[in-house]
Amino acid sequence: MDLKYFTLDEFDSPDEAGSGAKMCCKFLKKLDKIRADFGSPLRVNSGYRSKAHNLKVGGRVGSAHTKGLAADLHCNNSADRTLLLKAIYKNGIKRVGIGNTFIHIDIDNNKPTACWLYN
Repeated sequence: MDLKYFTLDEFDSPDEAGSGAKMCCKFLKKLDKIRADFGSPLRVNSGYRSKAHNLKVGGRVGSAHTKGLAADLHCNNSADRTLLLKAIYKNGIKRVGIGNTFIHIDIDNNKPTACWLYN
């Protein structure tokens, strides 16, 4: 996998070294394009999650993170949130969750198009 802005280990589940390699290549290529369009570095808060780690952090059963189809990107201010969302939608991501300090994106085709807020 040839990525310009990310390394696979940035997507590792904290309890499974090397698990970033389980991320979907198509998704990672989209993330690289999102980063290019955003124009600033992006920190991955959460990428691939083992089922055990997903349970530990309160993730949903069947989470796109456990399939290598999701990432939570650090974002904690309105200006960056606006620019990041613009880049996300430009690159065809149709599932977006917005939190106070992150934006979740995924390409799980088994789930409906949606935009939601985390409390």
